[in-house]
Amino acid sequence: MKFKFLFVAAMMLFSIAANSQETNAPKFGKGLFNLVGQDSSWTMKIATRMQFLTTVNASEGESPSSNMLIRRARLKFDGHAFSPKLKYKIELGLSNRDISGGSEFTRNTPRYILDAVVMWNFAGNFELWAGQTKLPGNIERVISSGNLQQVDRSLVNSRFNIDRDVGFQLRHHFNLSDNFLIREKIALSQGEGRNVTQGNEGGHQFTGRLEFLPFGKFTSKGDYSGSDLKREEKPKLMFAVNYDINQDAVKTRSNLGSYMTNDVGLYETTINTFFFDGMFKYNGLSFMWEYAKRDADDPIAKNSDGTETGDIVQVGKGLNLQSGYLFKNNWEISGRYTNIELDEGITGRSPETQYTLGLSKYIVGHKLKVQSDLSYLSVDGGSDELMFRLQLDVHF
Repeated sequence: MKFKFLFVAAMMLFSIAANSQETNAPKFGKGLFNLVGQDSSWTMKIATRMQFLTTVNASEGESPSSNMLIRRARLKFDGHAFSPKLKYKIELGLSNRDISGGSEFTRNTPRYILDAVVMWNFAGNFELWAGQTKLPGNIERVISSGNLQQVDRSLVNSRFNIDRDVGFQLRHHFNLSDNFLIREKIALSQGEGRNVTQGNEGGHQFTGRLEFLPFGKFTSKGDYSGSDLKREEKPKLMFAVNYDINQDAVKTRSNLGSYMTNDVGLYETTINTFFFDGMFKYNGLSFMWEYAKRDADDPIAKNSDGTETGDIVQVGKGLNLQSGYLFKNNWEISGRYTNIELDEGITGRSPETQYTLGLSKYIVGHKLKVQSDLSYLSVDGGSDELMFRLQLDVHF
């Protein structure tokens, strides 16, 4: 199955290359090919990236364990079709972690597609998106996994993020003054996550995000990239509020997690998620924060007779604070504090606090880098855990 998929993909690439022209030989990290149609009516950049991760865990009273894996392996395509105002992006995931999660709702097949989205600048500062891509959620999730400041995202993101979904997004921006920029993003989506084909089982998901940039745009979209690699000459700040309503949701973490079932089918409840987050950068210093809170109309799944099924919505709150400083030799030291407080009476999970110290070497920015971090996880009433991670990123 995988071999057949890759063979077809390779043949498609050869066919595209044969009927187009390469405009420039890209620099490292700028894509494998930059293609332009013979009539210049379309463009396509083809890129790939890989992450190789080693993890060592040590918990109280247990022997240390280790794991090596291809954390991510991606193929990426983007460009414009017919007009520069009509852009597109396709991203395919090929690692086991990328394609896992098959179920009856995805026809029990691997989930290769991460992004398949068209973006149309139909008027002024308005842009309409259609397809599957990341929802306008918390900043840490929207930052690409290849542009992170530390090896991976925080526990706040893993517990509360709203990830990818299929639907529509409307985006707009305007200036309050010469420098003060405001961006609005709203989305209507299916509410069950990516690659779902047997839907729509619940209701729909509504997402809104409002971003404020009082000192203007960051260099090279640095508000959605970890570390201050551009060494902002003036202070830059972005802060945002985010609210997401997943009406009649059927999963334990809004559009993520496992499906909740009862004696008559799927259990439904409306889930609300709130974020307040932001990014600050200046002269090699960066600081990012996130606060998340999730609640549900009735977070405990029940059968028709009122008995509990054992499925629950992961309601609660979390805080993530992260900062780093990039030295002139492109070594960076970073630190992260994360606190998770799920509703213990509902979820049965005790509060968790994690401290992470990171060390990174940027050889060619985020395109070629080596990152490591050491984390200490403390669980109230439970065993503590140490985790060391080492990761190599390569982007073509």
